Amino acid sequence: VVGGKVKKPGKRGRKPAKIDLKAKLERSRQSARECRARKKLRYQYLEELVSSRERAICALREELEMYKQWCMAMDQGKIPSEIKALLTGEEQGKAQQSSTKLAKAVKTEANSSNP
Repeated sequence: VVGGKVKKPGKRGRKPAKIDLKAKLERSRQSARECRARKKLRYQYLEELVSSRERAICALREELEMYKQWCMAMDQGKIPSEIKALLTGEEQGKAQQSSTKLAKAVKTEANSSNP
């Protein structure tokens, strides 16, 4: 009893505004459409990701098979031409690097001796 009046026990807070049911239904439908679109995009992204990973795996398997064949050939005493090419390429690369270093050293020495 407050100020001579009896309060009824009930709900507290704001009363919900009367929302148009049609508008509420349309918002719900729109939200569902957006959710389906997001889901479709997510699945599309995941499918692309899986396919790219599968392609990478296939490439790695092919590379592994190539290395296995090279190893089997070397076990039989044969050196595959690819390995020969790699080794000669590395030797040429090392020779080029050493000649470049030598040329730089000579150039530096020539520059320091000339005032």
